[in-house]
Amino acid sequence: MAANSESEKQTFRLFSSSTSLGLGFLDSSENPLPPTPPPPYLEISSSVKYTVEPVNLGELTLLKGRVNTQEVFGLSNSDLVPGKYEGGLKLWEGSLDLVKVLHIEVKNGNLSLRGKRVLELGCGHGLPGIFACLEGAAAVHFQDFNAEVLRCLTIPNVNANLSENIQPLETNEMNAGGEVRFFAGDWSEIHKLLPRVQSNEKNLNCSSGHSQVASYDIILMAETVYSISTLQSLYELIKMCTSSPHGVVYMAAKKHYFGVGGGTRRFLSLVEKDGVMASNLVAEVADGSSNVREVWKLSFR
Repeated sequence: MAANSESEKQTFRLFSSSTSLGLGFLDSSENPLPPTPPPPYLEISSSVKYTVEPVNLGELTLLKGRVNTQEVFGLSNSDLVPGKYEGGLKLWEGSLDLVKVLHIEVKNGNLSLRGKRVLELGCGHGLPGIFACLEGAAAVHFQDFNAEVLRCLTIPNVNANLSENIQPLETNEMNAGGEVRFFAGDWSEIHKLLPRVQSNEKNLNCSSGHSQVASYDIILMAETVYSISTLQSLYELIKMCTSSPHGVVYMAAKKHYFGVGGGTRRFLSLVEKDGVMASNLVAEVADGSSNVREVWKLSFR
């Protein structure tokens, strides 16, 4: 499941959404969030060798970092070890698919990231979130299961891609040109670390007058629906964190993950059964392999 080389032939099919984003999303505004205590300090690792190389995404070129799994986790270059390492050091195809789709969506006027609050779940290299930074997002928050991935790969990769625009990150928060923060933890618990805001309005997950997780205009995630055991907690987190009613989720993943049971279709069946969010296919990617990849957009009904 390694990322594709530039020489591989791909078929990238875009699909029109049956529903538009609507002016409410593009023009939405929200009250400023009150200050929140920062999560545990994330220090950039200086003991792990980090190298960087360009990745060509058509009209866009970003930088991808590389670190050794053995150095970081004491493991061989395995894709994942459940509960210990969830594959965050590897650049998955879905991350590249998602950046390409976001670029096309922005270019075609279907999406604006400028001034928006963005959360990337299961970020790894963080390329989709980095793209959001480059497009002028007001805040981009990166989440990964492993703090080691954030320290050794995500933060250095954000630095490498944004160094010409903003000052390098030395802590887990930055205010130059937009807020960038990093959060480590499981999807069933990470909402406890994300910024919170007081609200007097009821939503799907909170009663009136209680502190709730600050909503995001856009949630990005690639290759996050591979394991059946985590689909429910991931979906609940999405509902909790997506701004209602105009927030959207862009999800890039494979139709099926053989051997672990997950995939877009298994996740979307859960979404459809719940009935709270609608899904639209944005793109389908075929590179000659047996497993088709897709990019979907979720929004509240």
